[in-house]
Amino acid sequence: MSNATNVIETAGLERSFGDVKAVRGVDLTVASGEIYGFLGPNGAGKSTVVKMLTTLLTPTAGTATVLGHDVIDGADEIRLRIGAALQDASLDDKQSGREILQLQGALYGLSKPEVAQRIDELSTLIEFDAIDRWIREYSGGMKRRLDLAASLMHNPDLLFLDEPTTGLDPTSRARVWEEVRALNTELGTTIFLTTQYLEEADELADRVGIINEGKIAGEGTPEELKRSVGADVIQVRLDSDDEPAVAALVALDAVDKVEQGPKSLLVSVSNGAAAVSPVAVALDGIGAKVAELTLRTPTLDDVFLELTGDRIEVSA
Repeated sequence: MSNATNVIETAGLERSFGDVKAVRGVDLTVASGEIYGFLGPNGAGKSTVVKMLTTLLTPTAGTATVLGHDVIDGADEIRLRIGAALQDASLDDKQSGREILQLQGALYGLSKPEVAQRIDELSTLIEFDAIDRWIREYSGGMKRRLDLAASLMHNPDLLFLDEPTTGLDPTSRARVWEEVRALNTELGTTIFLTTQYLEEADELADRVGIINEGKIAGEGTPEELKRSVGADVIQVRLDSDDEPAVAALVALDAVDKVEQGPKSLLVSVSNGAAAVSPVAVALDGIGAKVAELTLRTPTLDDVFLELTGDRIEVSA
């Protein structure tokens, strides 16, 4: 059902490339004013969904509306009201940052005074201290920030950020996080953020959708998703066979479930402090060689493992 407060609505959204079905029936909604984190590994369908929502790709099946307009019939209206900083954005090395922003403003029909005002506002917002230098002199983080500024020149109602921090160093990544928060809290911009970084979705997103193999595997606030795994997680790294340990732990009343990760067992429990001792005793009782036993709260990585049976492999 359509909701006036939703800026994105999809139903049964699909996209195929020949015989390959990249997106397999995605249903999602994004409310006005929220940061929606779209989480998944490379090849899961994140960027394909974004390209359909930004009218760069036509859906093979299903429907999608953005800001009340159909992505096919209302593509022109959508493009005027959204901003997009995509992975494959290209910047001309022979232009300065200011020239890039001036061109972007002109393309959206802003007057010269309006362009000058927006450049001043964006320079302050993102502390852009190299705006008159050539693009070829920019670092990767500076180029990302310029691309973000360009996508905001026309004051979009909805901003798409497609893996905005992939490949950035930790300092640059933290800087982009600050900018995203400011856009949302100070300007009220709705943001659709795709990422393969679990901590990024956890830190920034009001709600998270997890996509895997072209389908939505789970959705909710970060806290809701983490609570679905269990109240606490005991992480056990063994120097012996996992299978006897799994059987022994599953039999414990204090244990809700046991997941086998690539390097450790993840034991979900309701009360971690009370469960640590029974878990340790059970492992000792079967002669398991425990290399490490750690109590922690669940992470989105645990959620992803439970929903998909795998962990995200983050590209460099």
